[in-house]
This record gives sequence, structure tokens and C-alpha cells, in this order.
Amino acid sequence: MSELDITWVRAQFPAFLEPSLQGQAFFENAGGSYTCKPVIDRLTRYYTQRKVQPYGPYDASRLAGEEMDEARTRLAAMMGVATDELSFGPSTTQNTYVLAQAFRQHLSPGDAIVVTNQDHEANSGPWRRLAEDGFEIREWQVDPDSGHLDPAALDTLLGDGKVKLVCFPHCSNVVGEVNDVAAICAKARAAGAFTCVDGVSYAPHGLVNVDALGGDIYLFSAYKTYGPHQGIMVIRRALGEVLPNQGHFFNGDVLYKRFTPAGPDHAQVAASAGMADYFDALAAHHEITGDAAARTAAVHDLMRAHERHLLQPLLDYLASKNSVRLLGPGQADGRAPTVAIVTQTPASVLAKRLVPLGIMAGGGDFYAVRALTALGVDPGHGVLRVSFTHYTAGDEVVKLIDGLEMVL
Repeated sequence: MSELDITWVRAQFPAFLEPSLQGQAFFENAGGSYTCKPVIDRLTRYYTQRKVQPYGPYDASRLAGEEMDEARTRLAAMMGVATDELSFGPSTTQNTYVLAQAFRQHLSPGDAIVVTNQDHEANSGPWRRLAEDGFEIREWQVDPDSGHLDPAALDTLLGDGKVKLVCFPHCSNVVGEVNDVAAICAKARAAGAFTCVDGVSYAPHGLVNVDALGGDIYLFSAYKTYGPHQGIMVIRRALGEVLPNQGHFFNGDVLYKRFTPAGPDHAQVAASAGMADYFDALAAHHEITGDAAARTAAVHDLMRAHERHLLQPLLDYLASKNSVRLLGPGQADGRAPTVAIVTQTPASVLAKRLVPLGIMAGGGDFYAVRALTALGVDPGHGVLRVSFTHYTAGDEVVKLIDGLEMVL
């Protein structure tokens, strides 16, 4: 099939059949997506049949461990990396803090780290705090009008060879522009620096091949990608084996345990295999074949085509409103369907006005305080953010535009 079968897709998400949610259009997907049925089924099965310590010899324990391993194996294959290069942690924020501690031990005086002011605080704050230990933090700044990260500015920051790590988002959770990850990673590598890519705001729109992108670290959140509340972290072997172990000393030789000192949430890790179930079912329904990485890439393109088709009319509508400032690009190509706007009315007020109209959206700073400040937006005033994914239907976008017309 050349187009996404939206009817089939929505049938895979129980939320669309839930009576309490009928008549409401969900546009806060950037804060957390609906969960697909395979994940819910696996989580239920784990809690009812396998809620025991995993990896033991008895059946319930053996099956629990096998399902946890299955999640890691299948998701890693989908993202083009080795199984032990993918690990689970309590959240992306927690995963980043652990990584920052590893780099704190690994770096030497005089080393520098590049961060951006386009990022969610999760991939900014932990690195910035390393300044307290004497490391230099260099900020790659956005254009104050467009929010764009100019690669030429990165060239300047990398010029003296002191930068050892570049941290940046695949796309911002308020600007929405998709950054050229492969090109940025290539620049950093040429300058002798590793890269840490925050994929939290991009992964819901299609999982990526990390090997093809060239990132050393790729982070995203399963609960924003139709799964349970886990942070998923890819660390390539060349970096993971160099950084100091942050886990128990006896787990130091296991790559996927080196940077997850907290005990894993067995049930949620196991349920994450349901994300792979969903992607595989989506591929099969649309007659997509190939190995795991190839199927995932084709599903990514299918999702993104549907999203772009729905996004452009919304962007065009917002561009027609003189009272609205749209953050990020006005064209659907090159941006995610995460759309933040500024008006004279406080964002939280607008979000509340949309509720009686059956529209679920968010208003606030969305942990992007630095980005909003750089763009001249008062974080206290905030932005109204409307965000959707591939399971959003065209009539819901029409409903959103009609609702915005009423409240703006």
C-alpha cells in the first residue's frame, strides 16, 4: 500500500475505542502517546503470568527473562545496532544524568562539551552541570527569530579541537524543525568529538537507523513511542566500552548494563517488545518486507508521509493569523508535527478554552525554557503546543483548526 491505512492503525490503539475519550481529539502526543494494544497485552500478561524475578529455571521466570531479552533484541535490530548497544532506564532524563557522570569521569581538564539552547532540558541540564567540575560548556545557539540551529555556528565551536562531545536534538519539542543528524554527527566526528542525540521528540514519528545516522548516543522515550514509561538508550560500542562503568562492578563487562545502575522495570522492559509487534504488524498490513531495519525504515516513511499531509493545512492556517506567532518552519517538509504558537493570551488559558471543544492540547514551557527564552518568549506566558502522530485522522485536524478559530 502506498498510503497509511488510518482505519487499521487506529484499531490498534484501545484509546480510540475507550468510551471516556470519545469525541475528544488528542493533540498532546509530544507529551506522551497513546499505547498500542500489543504493549498493553504484553504488560497485562507479564503482571498476571510472569511477575516473578526473571532469568530463573522455572517457567514463569524463564519466560519473563526471555521476553525482556526479546524487547532489546528486536528494538536494536530495528534501529540498526547490536543487541547489547541498546538499554532501558527509568527515563531519558535519568539516562542522561548517568551518562553525564560517566563523561565527568572520562573527560580531562580543558575538554569542552557543546550543548544547544534548542533542546529539552533533559539533554541540556545534565551536561551543563559539568561546568561545576571545570569542564567548558559551549552553547550552540538558535537563530532568535526562526529557532534554527545553523551548522556553520557549530563549525566555529568545534574549531580549536577541544570539544569532546556534542549534544543536540533530532528535533526540538517546541521548534519542531528536524535537524540534519547525519551531517552534524559527521562534523563532530571529523573534529574528534562524540555525539549525543536527543531523539525524544522525533522517535514518535518513526524509529531511525542509528548506524546510518552516525550518532554515538541516541536517546528516546518509549512512552512517547506507543510503549511503556521507559527511557531507551543506544550507546555504540566504541564509546560504551571507553566510558567508565556506572553500574555494579560485576556488570561492568555487559554493555547494556554499564549505564543503567537502577534495577530494570522487568514488566515494562518486557512490554516494550509490543512496540516491535506493532511496527511489524504495521509493516505486514502495508505489504512491507525486508529485514527488521528495512521494514522499520519503510514504516518510518509511511508514517511521515501521512503526518506531512495532515500538517501542512494546519501550518497554512496558522500562517494566515496575524495574531499568532508560529515557532519553527512553516512547511511540513523538514519538521515534525509538533506545533507551538505564541499569542497574546497565556498558553494555559488557550489550552483550557479548547477543552470544551473536545480538543486535548497543552500550554506551558514544556521543559524548553532555554529555547523559548532564546526566541524571546516568556516561559511563564508559554506556548500553546498541538502535536500529533501517524494515528491522527484528517477530521481531527479539521476539528483542531475549527477550534483554534474559535479561541484565538
